[in-house]
Amino acid sequence: MHTAERAESRARWREFWRSQGVVLVVVAAGGALGALARYGLAQGLPGRAGHIPWATFVTNVSGCFAIGVLMVAVTEIWTAHRLLRPFLGVGVLGGFTTFSTYINEIRQLMRPETIVAAACYLAGTLICALLATLAAMWLTRAGYERARRAK
Repeated sequence: MHTAERAESRARWREFWRSQGVVLVVVAAGGALGALARYGLAQGLPGRAGHIPWATFVTNVSGCFAIGVLMVAVTEIWTAHRLLRPFLGVGVLGGFTTFSTYINEIRQLMRPETIVAAACYLAGTLICALLATLAAMWLTRAGYERARRAK
């Protein structure tokens, strides 16, 4: 790389950090907290080979519920700080939920003796996660409207 190219590359990197560095730090901090919470839940609900992994199911469904609440709150109810969504949504909830583990667990259950569990886990998680998100959005909106009318 020529000197001019290196200087331009360093300048782009500095500009990136000036504009996005704090967002990256906030997402990383939130992700660490979310991953710790997921680990704690997994320790509290240990799985058994050949059975539905309830810790991952609970993690993903509750995480989807939380994202439903968060998105309504920060887009319709509050004027949120610009770092709140990256911290909570991408960081904490992104670190907490684990759809990659969900897919790996389905793969592990794809054996003749556990194919029913795999199918139930596959469909059940998707359906419950979607319903949790929709319910959270509806409940958050309804709760906010009720509180607003009560004032």
